[in-house]
Amino acid sequence: MRSTLRTRRAPLQRRTTARIAAAVVAGALAFTVTACGGDGDDDDKDPGKGGAKDTGSTLKLPKLDGESVSVSAVWGGAERKVFLKVLDEFEKRTGAKVSFVPAQDPIISFLESKVAGGQPPDVAMLPQVGAIEQAVANKWAKPVGPEALKQLDKNYAQGWKDLGAVDGKQYGVYFKAANKSLVWYNARVFDNAGVKVPKTWDAFLQTARTIYDSGVPPVSVAGAEAWTLTDWFENIYLSQAGPEKYDQLAQHKIKWTDPSVKDALTTLGGLFGTKGFVAGGADGALQTEFPASVKQTFRGGDQPKAGMVFEGDMVSLSIAETKAEVGKDAKVFPFPAVGSDSPAVVGGDAAVALKDSKGAQALLTFLGSPDSAKIWAEAGGFVSPNKNLDLSAYPNDVQRNIAKALIAAGDDIRFDMSDQAPQSFGGTPGKGEWKALQDFLKNPKDVAGTQKVLETAAAKAYKD
Repeated sequence: MRSTLRTRRAPLQRRTTARIAAAVVAGALAFTVTACGGDGDDDDKDPGKGGAKDTGSTLKLPKLDGESVSVSAVWGGAERKVFLKVLDEFEKRTGAKVSFVPAQDPIISFLESKVAGGQPPDVAMLPQVGAIEQAVANKWAKPVGPEALKQLDKNYAQGWKDLGAVDGKQYGVYFKAANKSLVWYNARVFDNAGVKVPKTWDAFLQTARTIYDSGVPPVSVAGAEAWTLTDWFENIYLSQAGPEKYDQLAQHKIKWTDPSVKDALTTLGGLFGTKGFVAGGADGALQTEFPASVKQTFRGGDQPKAGMVFEGDMVSLSIAETKAEVGKDAKVFPFPAVGSDSPAVVGGDAAVALKDSKGAQALLTFLGSPDSAKIWAEAGGFVSPNKNLDLSAYPNDVQRNIAKALIAAGDDIRFDMSDQAPQSFGGTPGKGEWKALQDFLKNPKDVAGTQKVLETAAAKAYKD
């Protein structure tokens, strides 16, 4: 499979996002929020219940009676359930019959098999900038049509448009964004241990020590899904090395053997390598998938399997499948500052048409409008880059403040580093950065060896 050159994407200056961090600090700690709780044994609970209301929008979509539109995404569990509600609304408005095609990581490999078999989906939700570039390079992606472009011009900051563009031509419509610089914590565990929210990395480690001494493993890590490990590294690296180095490493203008990478891995290893700090140890973490990492932090009363779990705003969807109530039992704080500032890393999922059909373009138009974003926003666990989505759509003050900060940042965003990389390095299970960081979780003392493995994989992927 041919990878695209890194110079193909329209340039975007991803500057420091102190405004995001500051707004999240102000909003996340306020927590005068509504409940997102569940009823216990409810993995099949529908977190989007009651979310898809009539928007009263003037958005005009074509009549597609009798047409079929297929959509592929890697979303599962609660995320898939809510996205299906978005697709249901599209069906209702257009008359099209929409089918969801579950994809596996890496989605580019999944799509390659579909294209080779002559059955690509009409639209794919691509979770990496690099995946968009590869879809364009492989001549699968179709340019965004005029009606969808109108929605983008009306509703999106230039930075989000640039992330979905290749060689100045628009291919992606960013539907879902994520603030990936949040730590969620079990309030009862904090109260029992007598600790407060840490603002610095040193304070975070001391908090972890105190929670461990109280009898609860401090941190839940979803090591089975290595994208979470890349997020750990990226937050530490951005805060410790700074935005200029972050951009250089993201573009492979500096090597993974650079001293700044050594410093970040050493810092992360200080957490992963401390006995008892990671719930279940390295072996247990490597068998823990993301939803389970969240749920085990908020189940178990006074003795959950962990006191804290790191990840983005999407965590609230998994919290909703426990008895925990956001704002009361489950609270959040910004990723602690390793350097002078707390980091602010964002990610996102873009809709890309793989067929030049009326249905595919209509769906891109819908996903670029506030109407579609409102449905998922009301369900929670979602942040939209759509600046015209009414913030009242979000179910609580936490989500509202995260979304408000994201919109206020405009073009000042720093996108997830691994999602900018060629997918063979930054987004493939068992390979590249994902495999290297899983091995690092098992042996966090091997900083130099991890750096060499990372650089070897990166050099090959960026060259290809």
